[in-house]
Amino acid sequence: MRGITLIGAPTDVGASVLGASMGPDALRIAGIARVLRERGLMVLDYGNLIGPGNPQAAPQQGFRHLDEVISWNQVVHTATLETLAAGRLPLLMGGDHSLAIGSISAVARHCRARQRRLKVLWLDAHADANTPQGSPSGNLHGMPVACLLGHGPQALVQLSGADPALRNEELAMIGLRSVDACEKEFLNLHRIDVYDMRTIDELGMRAVMQSALADVDENTHLHVSFDMDCLDPVEAPGVGTPVRGGPNYRETQLCMEMLADCGALSSLDIMELNPALDIRNQTAELAVDLIESLFGKSTLMREKR
Repeated sequence: MRGITLIGAPTDVGASVLGASMGPDALRIAGIARVLRERGLMVLDYGNLIGPGNPQAAPQQGFRHLDEVISWNQVVHTATLETLAAGRLPLLMGGDHSLAIGSISAVARHCRARQRRLKVLWLDAHADANTPQGSPSGNLHGMPVACLLGHGPQALVQLSGADPALRNEELAMIGLRSVDACEKEFLNLHRIDVYDMRTIDELGMRAVMQSALADVDENTHLHVSFDMDCLDPVEAPGVGTPVRGGPNYRETQLCMEMLADCGALSSLDIMELNPALDIRNQTAELAVDLIESLFGKSTLMREKR
């Protein structure tokens, strides 16, 4: 049996819309622990981390709530690193996507110490690659990719103990369809592998996942950072920044099943679930359904080869 630790990070200090702070408990209500135990996992719920409240203040020097975001990422980093050191898989339940700076920085530190290759798959409608100079809002949930690649406040950039936390070849992005001009320039400059919705439309999810996982081997730590707004809002209405034209239910299920098949998943973020905007918790229930597939539930009837 495999050990997994649920880590709740109930905050929306990095977001533009209130409500993602309720995401962890919505996932619990939707039965995340029960479903994972039914998959044969030994589940420990770490509980909810504690950090500063949301001051709902205006941006200062290009950032909103920078001190609060730093504090939350520090506690996320500590909890994630402790979980990895204990030989368990951390499942971070957000919370807004700025928290991925803390979780991925911890994973990067862990992989360096153990000389393991790192691969991060970022599933999102947005690139999250704004910098203070290009961000229209100063919201830090729009900047985690830039921070992880070395462009942002030093307290966040250096959280992993290295600058940058991620190298460009360690990151692939899937599902993008709402990307600012400055983000396009940033991603192209850093030569990030991006499988946007046009690529998914043209090639299909199967070919996209095969390409994204092509360099994943037995020595790879695979981290999946899954923003629920990656899905089309028809499927997942309970998110703060919905964008039409995302993957449908079956496409996303195939993505999850192929991730499970590769056998390398070692850490996971589920981010930007916003129960305040949801309909009878259906987005949380969908997230739990997808997580079940990520940990082995499959619709495949034929024998795997």
